[in-house]
Amino acid sequence: MAGPQQEAGAPRPTSRDVARAAGVSQATVSLVLGDKWRGRVAEPTAERVRTAARQLGYRPNLAARNLRLGRTRTALLVVPALTNEFFAHVHTGAARVAARHGFGVLLYPSPEGPGPARDPFDSARASLDGVLASSMASQVLATIRGDDLPLVMLDSDPARSLGAATVNLDLADGMRQVTEHLLALGHRDFLHLAAAVDSWTFDVRAGALAAALHGTDTAVRRITAPLTVAAARTAAEAALAAPGPRPTAVICDDDFLAAGVCKAARRLGLRVPEDLSVTGFDDLTLATAVEPELTTVRLPAERFGERGMEALVAVVEGRAPEAAPLPVELVVRDSTGPAR
Repeated sequence: MAGPQQEAGAPRPTSRDVARAAGVSQATVSLVLGDKWRGRVAEPTAERVRTAARQLGYRPNLAARNLRLGRTRTALLVVPALTNEFFAHVHTGAARVAARHGFGVLLYPSPEGPGPARDPFDSARASLDGVLASSMASQVLATIRGDDLPLVMLDSDPARSLGAATVNLDLADGMRQVTEHLLALGHRDFLHLAAAVDSWTFDVRAGALAAALHGTDTAVRRITAPLTVAAARTAAEAALAAPGPRPTAVICDDDFLAAGVCKAARRLGLRVPEDLSVTGFDDLTLATAVEPELTTVRLPAERFGERGMEALVAVVEGRAPEAAPLPVELVVRDSTGPAR
């Protein structure tokens, strides 16, 4: 049954009102509603406080609490761009966890992409409690975080990270799954269409591909293209039309690159997958919008954002975050088939 609604113009309920309704002290109300009650307040008592607060329509005065604690419970999420839906999903997951912990999230798409980021807040760093940075090099964040803000890096080299924690996806395993899938289909002549981006995440994919093919009777050629369908089509069309044996499979660092390869194949009169198998990476909406639908590696972007924010909250609160990389999954669709 829903609690009574606060009448218009009525005084805003206070923690003292909640304490009186629940039959507890104001200190107990603070512990329960501040999510610090475990081990200090009995579960039935905590539930009674939550019920009283809900029925009274009580909301804590966050501004007063933050002023008292000297913090704002606000995190900055820095991403290279919002034009890639992957980062939108990362934000969704991060914001979900932040809300559970009473944090707000400010989203900052760096106009320089993975390059050096400008400080969007000038001298207002005191308004932040921490920074969560996705797919950015540590050094490019120096102007934003200064020397004192906790930093958690996503999709970054843990050996060179300046962050207090690094959260990664198991990208190497994703590339291994792709390679084993194509080898099992009989492919031995590969083209690797790599992203023309100087980034750890794409270096990992290249290294994992080389490791997966090491010791096999395969040939692999590497070309690069910017992360757009048009650029990938141009690069792939030139590579596939070049003299010499044509590869039977193209391994792409990204779904946009894979879509460009499919367009190049069509222009050259090649059928996918009968003449050419194509794989992507990310499993974005695009993967099922093209025809044939892409075989690709699914990256759990929302869970990635959740794990990142969980790590940042842990760092802010002085706890050790989970370090294991998140697993990824090969999704086999119609863009791959037996080697011709």
